[in-house]
Amino acid sequence: MRNEKGLFRNVDRGLLIIYLLMVSMGVANIYSSAFNPEHPFVLDQSMEYGKQALWFGISIFLGGIILLLEGTFIRKFAYEFYGAMLVLLIAVLVVGVEKNGAKAWFGVGSFGIQPSEFAKIGVALALSKFLSTPQIRLDDTGSRLYTALFIGAPALLILLQPDVGTIIVFVSFVLMLYREGMSGNLLLYGLLAIVLAVLSLKLKETTMELPLFGQEVNGTIGLIIVLSVMAILVFFLIRQMVNKRNRRLAITLLFIVFIGSVGVVYGVKWAFYNVFQEHQRTRIDLTLGNIEDPDGKDYNSNRAKAAIGSGGFFGKGFMGSTLANSSQKHVPMQSTDFIYCTLSEEWGFLGSVTIILLFMLLLFRLTIIAERQRSTFTRIFTYCVSSIIFFHFLINVGMAIGLAPVIGIPLPFFSYGGSSLMAFSMLIFLVLKLDSERLDVLR
Repeated sequence: MRNEKGLFRNVDRGLLIIYLLMVSMGVANIYSSAFNPEHPFVLDQSMEYGKQALWFGISIFLGGIILLLEGTFIRKFAYEFYGAMLVLLIAVLVVGVEKNGAKAWFGVGSFGIQPSEFAKIGVALALSKFLSTPQIRLDDTGSRLYTALFIGAPALLILLQPDVGTIIVFVSFVLMLYREGMSGNLLLYGLLAIVLAVLSLKLKETTMELPLFGQEVNGTIGLIIVLSVMAILVFFLIRQMVNKRNRRLAITLLFIVFIGSVGVVYGVKWAFYNVFQEHQRTRIDLTLGNIEDPDGKDYNSNRAKAAIGSGGFFGKGFMGSTLANSSQKHVPMQSTDFIYCTLSEEWGFLGSVTIILLFMLLLFRLTIIAERQRSTFTRIFTYCVSSIIFFHFLINVGMAIGLAPVIGIPLPFFSYGGSSLMAFSMLIFLVLKLDSERLDVLR
């Protein structure tokens, strides 16, 4: 039953204030980075800042609708929303508009809608409903397979667009799974896979000399040989140190890990040449130090770091950027992927740290909200939202300061983009609504 004392009763005001503050700051910084003196009005729909202000208004409207819903409605139709997102991801491959080599948008006049942004909401809702079912346990193989399917199906459709950056964000759900009881061993296997993926990309075009044989082999083959030797050594250790009752299980696990490791090495190398586009491959090679940059192929990252550094400690003030603005165009995509550069140049080191602290405060608030829930569904969903925002923040800032390849991931609430802003806003308002009913919901 809906409470009659007001729409915002029991709504976490701290989270709502942080959200409104961040989005307002985002619109202000887009205004600064994309300012055109011939179109000074902030609501001018021919300019990025005018469109972003409109998307902000639409996001608030959608948030109001979410707050009017019953929590039971959200939980009941979680699978249906997930299914609708899958349909949209399929449809965009057929009738979508291609931009920057990816068929990922529906064209609506001068605007574009990117369904992959909303797919994150669908996955978060579906996982929350599935994992909150009493008989579901993450130590059960069947439950793990269904969980992987919920995440993998939209990720595969997004891969076909292709939108590699969004796919990487789907890894963020692992953080929620770990909190909900997934074995720490699986997390270690995930870290092993990441290490092998980086090594595979680092060694893909190198050669190494085999000890004792004096023969050179391709770096990938060399990595497989090293893995094989390590597997053999572990096998003999198991034979000597593990009792007979557990020996077969240990050997089977070793075999699965070895085959999986070989699969990761070759799979990453195949994806590098067959899935990633040329500019993405170049950015990855530059980040890993595989190639030099005499021709300025890493221009985006170099210009981004230059803009950040030019802000000094206190910055140049609002609309005072001389590098990360639309007139100079020194930093490409200064209002989208590299909006952090505008923030850093205008507000300096002090402003950059303030933004980081603001995101930390947001994540801390979400963690508090998640841990106080009596509803498993709400706790899982809140951790999904926190994980998604954390990954976006980590990778976007990493791109700006040169610690991550430029893969086109927006900074939540700050980067220009209607689909991104609406999707993140819906995630926040869904948390606000579900949390507002925490005292009434047991599951």
